[in-house]
Amino acid sequence: MNTIDADGHIVEKDTDIRKRLPEPYSKRTGGLLPSDGMDTNMGGILGGLEKNDLPTRLQDMDTEGIDVSVLFPTSSFAVNSMVERDYAVAYARAYNDFIADVCSQSPRLKAVGLVPLQDPKAAVAEANRAVTKLGLSSIAVATQGMKEHLGAQTFWPLYEELERLNVPLCVHTRREGPAGEIRFDSFMFMHTIGRPVETFIQFAGLMYGGVAERFSKLRIAFLECGVGWVPYWMERMDEEWEKRGKVEAPLCKNKPSEYVKHGNWFFAMEPEEETLPYVIERIGADKIVFASDYPHWDGIFPRVVSTIRGRKDISESAKNKVLGENAKRFYGWQ
Repeated sequence: MNTIDADGHIVEKDTDIRKRLPEPYSKRTGGLLPSDGMDTNMGGILGGLEKNDLPTRLQDMDTEGIDVSVLFPTSSFAVNSMVERDYAVAYARAYNDFIADVCSQSPRLKAVGLVPLQDPKAAVAEANRAVTKLGLSSIAVATQGMKEHLGAQTFWPLYEELERLNVPLCVHTRREGPAGEIRFDSFMFMHTIGRPVETFIQFAGLMYGGVAERFSKLRIAFLECGVGWVPYWMERMDEEWEKRGKVEAPLCKNKPSEYVKHGNWFFAMEPEEETLPYVIERIGADKIVFASDYPHWDGIFPRVVSTIRGRKDISESAKNKVLGENAKRFYGWQ
């Protein structure tokens, strides 16, 4: 297990999930998930890999030079936005059964599960089932959809269970977010603005909310937002914490940057990020994994690994950490 894609995707279909849903949910008409109806592929101009089957995916991994790919959902991240709590519970279970079946077909594929955050008790139970019964490698939550930020103590039982199970939490952006939806009417604006802003919100919530302090052994990664934002956000949060933290964030005992530099938080880079050397200088190379985003339209297949390997601005040691060593530590595959 040498080169590990810490964030690839499965493109699940309604039919994949529907046949694993119990009644009455399997009998629903229309789509199973909330949708904004946006045309992400611009009428077919972008993308084209989304319909690839499993043998093609494995061939493409060979082409890239990827040994293992960790599979996240695509549309199913919308489970966070479901209004009906019981339906969210049933959908998360069905999705986890589906992705476990997919990854059982090859040891090179690792599954990440979902939990219904609408029901914290059910989320704990499903996390346990996903890990202990289905063999999933991690639990993922989207940055959007919840009524509370991820640092809220409502979700602490989930973090306690993940820490006990020794599996990580993946905080993954969705394609849009309220920050982009309110003022703009095109997918480009929503995608540009919603992804980073919603990540900033959840990072701040988890940090100021005391999760890094209380769950110091819990490994947390922020995925599909790059890494260039991390030094800026650390500096801004440090400044706020130094002036107001003891009163307004009492559970965050140290500067946020200290938790990032010396704790168990990780970040997924994109292959062509120009700020990567500066980020490594600020937080170290031990906290960065790489993400292909395959087979989504905004990835750069088949040039992901070769682009990272070919960079002249980071050391060979840093490349080895980013391309596999850090992902092994994050997912607990040491």
